[in-house]
Amino acid sequence: MSKPFAYIIILISVILIVINAFKLDFEQLFEEDSLIGLIGITASLCAIVIMLIFLTSKKIEDKVEGK
Repeated sequence: MSKPFAYIIILISVILIVINAFKLDFEQLFEEDSLIGLIGITASLCAIVIMLIFLTSKKIEDKVEGK
């Protein structure tokens, strides 16, 4: 996996967060489409965190190999 791939995944996740945010109904947050939207937002946030961890590990790996 490369760095550009991680950035593409982050971009797709942000787009999915925006799309799922439109499904939220704050009066019935844990029912029907709102629940699906919440699950989608949570999954996208998890993907972003995982990709940020990956990018951080790549930076550390580059520094270690550079010594």
